[in-house]
Amino acid sequence: MMSNAGADRIEPPPEDGPVDKRYLLAAHIDAAYNLASWLLRDKTDAQDAVQEAYVRALRHFDSLRGDDCRSWLLSIVRNCCFNRIQRRTADLSFDDRPDSISDESPNPEVSLLNKERTQQLENALQALPPQMREVLVLREFEDMSYKDIASVIGLPVGTVMSRLSRAREGLRRIAVSRLANRSSA
Repeated sequence: MMSNAGADRIEPPPEDGPVDKRYLLAAHIDAAYNLASWLLRDKTDAQDAVQEAYVRALRHFDSLRGDDCRSWLLSIVRNCCFNRIQRRTADLSFDDRPDSISDESPNPEVSLLNKERTQQLENALQALPPQMREVLVLREFEDMSYKDIASVIGLPVGTVMSRLSRAREGLRRIAVSRLANRSSA
């Protein structure tokens, strides 16, 4: 009897053979989950959206043009997320931070201050509209170029640049406003 022990394991492609599309897509799972987490503000919804996006990507892998698998996949993740947002009827709260945020500072005071700053930044980021939040996440957290972001969200590079500028300004305004409110309290 044959074992299924390694059936779901994705092996790296051989150097001279065909590339397994699952391998190409798996290389971008962290970026896909990070984008979904920030857009949906819910860990379970983000996992579901990424799973839905990967199913779509595998089903339509032949429609990939060129070799920019990451941008193509993130545009599918983005579309899945915005479809989910449109289906929602109630406002969601963001309870779980993305798993990628951590603080390994040995000093408890520094650790507490860093945690507080991180929480303030996350709260300010969550206050932005999804379209502004997505460009900030793709640029600052995923380190994507303007051209790649334009490819993901389907807009011209100039629009990405202006949206990113407005998002940064909005984030700054929110942070300053909250700091002022906190100081006066």
